[in-house]
Amino acid sequence: MTERLADTINVLVPTGALGAGVRESDVAAGIAAGAHAIACDAGSTDSGPAYLATGKPKYSRAAVKTDLTILMRAQASTGIPLLIGSCGTSGCDAALDWTRDIALEIAREHGLTPRIALLYSEQDRSLLAQRATEGRVTPLAPMTSVDPAAFERCDHVVALMGPEPYMAAVEAGADIVLGGRTTDTAVLAAVPLLRGAGAGPAWHAGKIAECGGLCTTHAREGGVMIRIGQDAFEVEPLGAAACCTPRTVSAHMLYENSDPFLLIEPGGVLDVTEARYEAVDERVVRVTGSRFIQKPYTMKLEGAAGGPFQTLMLVGIQDRAVLAEIERFVAQMHEFLVQRVNNMMGEQVGEFAISLRAYGWNAVSGTVIGALTPTPREIGLLFVATASTQDLATQIAKTCNPYFFHLPLNPDTPLPSYAFPFSPAEIERGQVFEFKLNHVVSVDSPVELVRTVVVCAGQTEVAHA
Repeated sequence: MTERLADTINVLVPTGALGAGVRESDVAAGIAAGAHAIACDAGSTDSGPAYLATGKPKYSRAAVKTDLTILMRAQASTGIPLLIGSCGTSGCDAALDWTRDIALEIAREHGLTPRIALLYSEQDRSLLAQRATEGRVTPLAPMTSVDPAAFERCDHVVALMGPEPYMAAVEAGADIVLGGRTTDTAVLAAVPLLRGAGAGPAWHAGKIAECGGLCTTHAREGGVMIRIGQDAFEVEPLGAAACCTPRTVSAHMLYENSDPFLLIEPGGVLDVTEARYEAVDERVVRVTGSRFIQKPYTMKLEGAAGGPFQTLMLVGIQDRAVLAEIERFVAQMHEFLVQRVNNMMGEQVGEFAISLRAYGWNAVSGTVIGALTPTPREIGLLFVATASTQDLATQIAKTCNPYFFHLPLNPDTPLPSYAFPFSPAEIERGQVFEFKLNHVVSVDSPVELVRTVVVCAGQTEVAHA
């Protein structure tokens, strides 16, 4: 067995996202193994723009409270800091306040009195517009330009924090740090960087552990512990059934990253070109050769807003003749339905769209399927009407209803009836949301666009830092 690293800063990463599930046994194992901090992520853009545009979380309050209760009790019993990034999915102010309220409720119910630092990273849109006019905002692909007016079209805009606000909060005595939108790696790298660990290993370990057990052989078997030293780090699973291998650990550099060797962070670039992954034993992997190259400090901007509205309908189709010619059937149905809406509703409908998605055929990819592809046994055909208001979207669906459920493949074919699973058939999906920004803003200080508020659970005083 290879000798283990000494003089490390150890971070317990109990889950890939707060609310996705924390096991008390894993946390206890990490504490017993010498954790110096507990840290995890709580948000993402993976599930689209709705959570940022509305400020509403993705996971249920009950799930987040269950996970956070385990972590706050562990923090209270050990005195080590607890750091959570991108609270409430989007990390906007409303989402952070939602998480804060849960934390204070837990504190009251369990008699806990932590000092909680809140890191707000939602941005003043007019301030960002001003920075754009000063040339301090740069587009990221696929964006090609910067429009100062785009900020005002956003319902919420957040700037992704690096580790420095977390480091400052812990240094100032915070027991728990609840952060707004943050890079996944930064919240895990913060305490190691604060305690003097090497920058390359700290950032690389944060990247590998960002999704908890996803870097192990059993992705759903709990979290991991990262041990960061000056020139290397180790990662090991907390779940007894899981193992870390050089393959599972190195592969995570490809997770949500187009380059397997370079990862751009707010203050620089993680370069793992020379990294080496070595099995310490059957469960633990050591990584050496990671470098962090400092660059001018920038913060990525995410902005989202609400747009038009949608109404859905769904049918199941097992008609063999239709299934043998799905492409033609869907194309002619789409043409017929669009024409019917124009004929029946006229100019009042305004700008609208109808989308037909054949699940079981090509609904996911949207690509043309090869001629030799076997005919499916059945498909689910999803109708999506998009219009400027919910009522218009629903009226479009109602206008299309009789033909969506009964349109034959050929005009001389007897009228079919496709299977509809719901009554009424029209499902009002609500507003459509979209991302408006993919830019970075240059800053003079890592904490320049971050507002820190300190709450002492069990007291009424709130301190602004």
